[in-house]
Amino acid sequence: MKNKSLFIAIIAVILASSAYAQIPTIEMVYVKGGEFMMGCTGQHSDCSVNEAPAHSVQLDSYYIAKFEVTQELWTAVMGGKNPSKTVGNNLPVTRISWFDIQTFIAKLNELTGKKYRLPTEAEWEYAARGGQLSQNYKFSGSNNLEEVAWCKKNSERTIHPVGTKQPNELGIYDMSGNVYEWCSDGFDFYEWNSTVTLVNPTGYNLSDTRVYRGGCMTSYWDVCRVSARSHSLPNAKFTFVGFRLALDADPNND
Repeated sequence: MKNKSLFIAIIAVILASSAYAQIPTIEMVYVKGGEFMMGCTGQHSDCSVNEAPAHSVQLDSYYIAKFEVTQELWTAVMGGKNPSKTVGNNLPVTRISWFDIQTFIAKLNELTGKKYRLPTEAEWEYAARGGQLSQNYKFSGSNNLEEVAWCKKNSERTIHPVGTKQPNELGIYDMSGNVYEWCSDGFDFYEWNSTVTLVNPTGYNLSDTRVYRGGCMTSYWDVCRVSARSHSLPNAKFTFVGFRLALDADPNND
């Protein structure tokens, strides 16, 4: 009986190792923590009411994915199931809810032994702005949207392979345009009377909706700005919303 249990355990380890070997490489970019102004800052015009007021945020260092999660990565983790309407290995995965992403991340972490997660909204915006290398662009990496984004003017209304536009200051691709990206936060309006620096904010977790950011292939310039915010129910699925991964950084190595 003991030999049989040992044999089953060995087979399980072999299968897990085989599955891990088939997962595409996930390139992560180190984002050194710091303080920044989040929301409707000076370089932005025609801000929505949900982007104001600009407010100070302090973040610890973290990692964020260089690219949006592709259909190749999704299907490798989820056993070949691809929910996307427009299909292609290097296209961002779409038609996935915020809840679906939690299932994906749990499976990915089980396979890799890591602790991937969604970025918080503050982490997403800080990375989109370029972190400590920020040049204060309106979009993620440029003031010229078409240099860095697939949007209404150039996409022909379809998603495109990740990483085919210019990256931002941190070397991260597609944070403006192509597909919106789910964040971990529940949506809420910013505190109008906030006079203190918020440290590693995580949003309003009792909210009925979850935040997504960045604009998409059918977006005009205004929603592709780094401060623009959108939100929807966590069970909603869209052909224009995907996500990217994040990881905590080791504070001892910062």
